[in-house]
Amino acid sequence: MNRTSITVLSALLLTDLATGICLGAPEKPNVVLFFIDDLGYGDIGPYGSKINKTPNLDRMAAEGLKFTDFYVASTQCSPSRTALMTGCYAERVGMGGKVCFPLKAKALQPAEYTMAEMFKDAGYATGCFGKWHLGHRAGYLPNAQGFDVYQGIPYSNDMWAPYDAATKTWKIKGWQVPLPWIVDGKPVAVIKDAQDQGWLTHATTRAALSFIREQGAKKKSFFAYLPYAAVHLPRTGHPDFLPPDAPPSRGNKTGAEFNVHLKAQIEELDWAVGEVFTALKELEIEKDTLVIFMSDNGGSRGTSTAPLKGGKGSVFEGGQRTVFLIRWPETIPEGKTSHEIGISFDLLPTFAKLCGGKLSENKIDGKDISELFLNPDRAKSPHEGVAHKGMAYRLGKWKMVAKQLFDLGKDLGEQTNVAKQHPEILKLLKAKNQQWIVMMEREARPHAEMSDPSPLIMAKEADALPGLEDWLAKQK
Repeated sequence: MNRTSITVLSALLLTDLATGICLGAPEKPNVVLFFIDDLGYGDIGPYGSKINKTPNLDRMAAEGLKFTDFYVASTQCSPSRTALMTGCYAERVGMGGKVCFPLKAKALQPAEYTMAEMFKDAGYATGCFGKWHLGHRAGYLPNAQGFDVYQGIPYSNDMWAPYDAATKTWKIKGWQVPLPWIVDGKPVAVIKDAQDQGWLTHATTRAALSFIREQGAKKKSFFAYLPYAAVHLPRTGHPDFLPPDAPPSRGNKTGAEFNVHLKAQIEELDWAVGEVFTALKELEIEKDTLVIFMSDNGGSRGTSTAPLKGGKGSVFEGGQRTVFLIRWPETIPEGKTSHEIGISFDLLPTFAKLCGGKLSENKIDGKDISELFLNPDRAKSPHEGVAHKGMAYRLGKWKMVAKQLFDLGKDLGEQTNVAKQHPEILKLLKAKNQQWIVMMEREARPHAEMSDPSPLIMAKEADALPGLEDWLAKQK
């Protein structure tokens, strides 16, 4: 019996006779996880954008499931990636607070059981493509954390020293050092200038597609994790997505060109989603593949978090609520919207359930939310509340921020403080929040300290490497 036959048979056997909703799922489905950097809640069509053209994401929402109340477990890059990979609040595994920097020893503890290790132990091929940002030295990069293959940058794309062509020197200053593009731990190229920055999304997509096509042709189950550097600063769009008269990028500086380059970044990400869908269709594995699109935290400068308040780093909804689309043809109902709460650390136990994986003995915070995916019309969230960095707490429709209280059911933009009208609710949420703080302090596990936190490359090594665009031109 071939894989398609097994899929159909499983679906028929698991049909819910009471409702007629199909609960079947392919055995060991492939998983593609888009994890965008700093994308705002209102930056794509399914969440209201009228500025950015996102036809592939519009299609994803129409053919899949959209969540309105999905959260990341932290509001910054490294802590958010930690939560996704480990199924834990970053605070539980010592990765809360500041992000990982070049020259700093902080890294994700190798003893933590990552999402990639779960997939690998379940027999999957695993690949990571894009921004890692959980440790930049050997023993802490993706290949040491469960990924078979890796291409990308070790830390954030704003942690870079541009190359001055006129003086032939690198503008190294503090933690701004040459930024390498690495393949399985080895630097093969360097991001020299704004033009190379504009090729990061293309390079990530190209590497991911190669992996997907290779594994799909083998009919081997795979997990492809795509943590893009876009739309993180500096704002630099790829030429193919910029208008002919677009001014050159000025990096982090605002102006007319800033918004033009941001729009190009977002629309290239939409193109990347379309390229993955095309590859899955050509490989005839669309129905065997679960695809998720989300952001790592709220939007940064220039993005839209409408109708939410706040952005990246904030404990208001715009800092932690993320876009979340999931598509899995013939398994997840089409065109549905869920208003139930989900959290990024739920994906580890959920994937383990759906893909036949197992969890380690490490205590985690994530819960299996597979029923929210498979039965969105009737499933309820397993979460009583959502903590926000120990400074805010959501319980049902209520949200506490310091001494303020908001009714999200009536006031999604968190504009009207109703603490005086509901002092007992504010007191309850403050108590819940304090319980969370005490639990994290009592149960916290330490992060790793790299013995050698020096950058992967400095000026001498960078001089010997081609720029990213030139390196890509030479690849098959």
